[in-house]
Amino acid sequence: MSHRGRAIAAITAWLSLAGALLSLGGVAFAQGPVVHYQNKSDSPPGVIGQRQLLRGGPLPGYFQPVEVTSPAGTLVSVVANGAFSEPKPAKLLAGMLIGQVYRLKVANLRNHEGEEIFPTIEVIDRLYPPPGQEARFPIPIELTEEELRYALDGRYVLRVIYLEDVQSAPPVRQEPGEQRFTEIPPGHDAMQAADKLGRPMAILRMGSRVPLAEEDQGQFLYQQPPVLMFDPPPVIDRKTGLEPPLEAPMRMGKPTRNFERLR
Repeated sequence: MSHRGRAIAAITAWLSLAGALLSLGGVAFAQGPVVHYQNKSDSPPGVIGQRQLLRGGPLPGYFQPVEVTSPAGTLVSVVANGAFSEPKPAKLLAGMLIGQVYRLKVANLRNHEGEEIFPTIEVIDRLYPPPGQEARFPIPIELTEEELRYALDGRYVLRVIYLEDVQSAPPVRQEPGEQRFTEIPPGHDAMQAADKLGRPMAILRMGSRVPLAEEDQGQFLYQQPPVLMFDPPPVIDRKTGLEPPLEAPMRMGKPTRNFERLR
């Protein structure tokens, strides 16, 4: 099943190097049965995704499309074939393996030209789009200017992106290209908060770490896992849709007009 009609949102935790949560807002959860979560947001990168692969299912070897957007004017690239790919202006569409960790590079942030941020993305689950339409249903990850500046200031940003539960999703309109997020208060775990609101899909980690000349580049780049680069899919005319209209059945032996598909 695809995620059409279901929004992908995020849980964000902002931390300083000392480990203090900076977010002031929060989400209140009703008390219920005690659940012991195995996956915690402070797990080392790659641990949660590899644990997901052990559960089985059509996860190993699947390149889940991920769409990364950043502020206007910035350049985004991901490690591909041993080096950072050609920078894309403010948007990047790439297929990432579940359970692997991918290093990105964001440059040319306004008023911070010459500085670079190196976030990581760990994909921990996949979507199930119609066959052949995978690139139209990526996991969206938005890098906001505020969070990028926090990273440059030495703070640590952790965001868990999740697919909303249709039974509990808030009835609010989500603008195209805008990712709704919730900040959690101190003492709460981002993975647990995302799990209560839907299905966790990916983890974004971002801080002030940069590669060092004497550092093992394989370690910094998480052994350079394979990645598929996608071109943006063509825009679909909503009047035409992805599929032809349904043929209407005969009525009293006479043809009737076709039914339009719901959009």
